[in-house]
Amino acid sequence: MPRAFAGAARFLRSVHDDRQTTMFRDQAIETIRRSELERLQLKRLQDTVRCVAERVPFYQQKFAELGVKPEDIRSLADLRRLPFTSSADLRANYPTGLLAVPYDDTLRLHTSSGTTGKPKALFFSRQDVDNAAELCARSFVMTGVTKKDVFQNMMTYGMFTGALVTHYGAEKVGCLVIPAGPGNSERQLMLMQDFRTTFIHLTPSYALYLATFLEKHGVDPRRDLALRKAFVGAEPYTEETRRKIEQGLGLDVYNSYGLSEMNGPGVAFECGQKHGLHLWEDHFLIEIIDPQTCEPVRDGEAGELVMTTLCREAMPLLRYRTRDITSIITTPCPCGRTHRRLNRITGRSDDMLIVRGVNIYPQQIERVLMAQSGVGRNYLIALEGLDEMTVKVELAEAGFEGQVEQLMKLQNHLAEKLRAEILVKPQVQFLPPGSLPVSEGKAKRVIDNRKL
Repeated sequence: MPRAFAGAARFLRSVHDDRQTTMFRDQAIETIRRSELERLQLKRLQDTVRCVAERVPFYQQKFAELGVKPEDIRSLADLRRLPFTSSADLRANYPTGLLAVPYDDTLRLHTSSGTTGKPKALFFSRQDVDNAAELCARSFVMTGVTKKDVFQNMMTYGMFTGALVTHYGAEKVGCLVIPAGPGNSERQLMLMQDFRTTFIHLTPSYALYLATFLEKHGVDPRRDLALRKAFVGAEPYTEETRRKIEQGLGLDVYNSYGLSEMNGPGVAFECGQKHGLHLWEDHFLIEIIDPQTCEPVRDGEAGELVMTTLCREAMPLLRYRTRDITSIITTPCPCGRTHRRLNRITGRSDDMLIVRGVNIYPQQIERVLMAQSGVGRNYLIALEGLDEMTVKVELAEAGFEGQVEQLMKLQNHLAEKLRAEILVKPQVQFLPPGSLPVSEGKAKRVIDNRKL
């Protein structure tokens, strides 16, 4: 591995010098004036661009193709002159092609959760690890977490960033951390009861399953447990699902957003208002673009989220195309924080289904199902033949068992509600509670076996 890195020390000093303004305990950065925040962003963007121009061959080539030099970045508007980075670029440069520091200066490696082909290798320096934990700690404190809380982490420990980053973040706050990992609901319940867990971190699909599990075992979480908050992420989910989780687990659910390419969880988080995710703009620059034309959309319009790291040492990324669909909330947040908010992620541009010529996101179907009484907490979308869609959904425990006429009426009602939402009328198939598989990681909601 090459060791020479002209300019690396300058970039690292730049990030370290700014670090005192990013500590989660210092709320000044959370309410900083927009003008001051933008000056900080520009300085960090310029430092990042110089770093990759001097050290990363991929960006050197891209800059040469575009005729861009670091000194051309004079304002935040010049961000558009820089190249996009895609998931394919990360895979093409696997394993170490995007490193911006000597290999000896890396501290941790995470990889993407992809199951086919080469993964994405994401390197962290010691400072990157600490920054990621700081942002999680900042996010937790924003929701009211203190050192008196007990954190039960139900995410998968390993190459996925979700568990480790939140683990370190909770420890920074001073919480007792229980690294439970996913699944094994009997053990999860035992830990919650024995150690009086107050907040948990898990996927929305497992949160729904856990609510059903507690119900089956006669556990009333409001009466029998100390749970107050759940931080839910790793899968897109709807507001209707949030309400179903809150009702089933008897706690407040906070939406969180993160991705391994940007340090993992804690990139954006809801405050106590629970209306939009504050994206930590002292660490990330954001753009919303049309995923087809790559042109920016107007504030408030939905499009693909594009992000640029501002403090990343080991592996800075410029204009990374996340494929996540969202929009910027243009009104100030009543909490007083000045970092802009993102609306709930509605899906991924590459998750979109085309059925009978209509563009459909799985979350549109989830929204209808989770708002319907009598329906359970698990579902699957099956695509067969040429363009035949069947929505398989479990009934609630207290469903219409044995009452055929009511079941048929509910099926027809749901099919019509879905047609109104997605413009295609699917078949609706009811299943007994617990019939569909439960994933301990990210849920698989779509099976596409069409003959296209």
